[in-house]
Amino acid sequence: MADAEFGGMSIKEVEIEGKHKPLQPHWYEVYVQPCIAELLGSTLFIFIACCSVIENVESTGRLQPALAHGLALGLNIAFLGNISGGHFNPAVSLAAWLIGGLNIVLLLPYWVAQMCGGAIGAALAKAMTAGERYVNATGGAFSAITSDEQIPAAIVGEIVMTLFLVLAVCMGAINEKTKTPLAPFCIGFTVTADILAGGAVSGACMNPARAFGPALVANYWDYHWLYWVGPMVASLIAGLLLRLLIGGREIRLFLK
Repeated sequence: MADAEFGGMSIKEVEIEGKHKPLQPHWYEVYVQPCIAELLGSTLFIFIACCSVIENVESTGRLQPALAHGLALGLNIAFLGNISGGHFNPAVSLAAWLIGGLNIVLLLPYWVAQMCGGAIGAALAKAMTAGERYVNATGGAFSAITSDEQIPAAIVGEIVMTLFLVLAVCMGAINEKTKTPLAPFCIGFTVTADILAGGAVSGACMNPARAFGPALVANYWDYHWLYWVGPMVASLIAGLLLRLLIGGREIRLFLK
């Protein structure tokens, strides 16, 4: 018996076409779930980051915060990266948008989620840690800069260290030619290396959300602007580098 006809196609052909048609992602997975992942990841990362500073043992120097920051970030990216990209950092989100790795519709919601996550993480750190240690560490806020004379070195440090981090994200997780499944750990190691190298200069923030959360909770705003300017300038530089020089064909604007 011949297959029944349906709009010029047999039922069997319609069924086969339906099986091969890719399912469109639900709007929740496209717009809402990524923001929730950024909120959760930023909360967990900044909670661990602040606690590592507040509870730091003097004999370990910068090693304890460096390892805690790097491990927490790498693990967060490993289990949340496939949902949101695992940014947890406004500077990273800006660079990702500049090179076409993030829809502009999500840029502002990502920033809001990251800022809120930073505040929640810092508040949880305050709730968990002893009052005296919390005060002595200014709640994990960045207090390495104490005078205007330190500003030039701190600005340069934040730009270069954030550039290193943003390039690790863009080249390791977004650029098709160079991305690798080891990206979460490469990114985490980059943060660890930056803190070990430049922690004494500026605190090695590299992340406005990491600066904002504890500054808000501890009400410590000294030189806070620096931790926005440095990382955001680094994002712009990284975007230019990938768009003009080192990005793959899908990212480069010229000489494709």
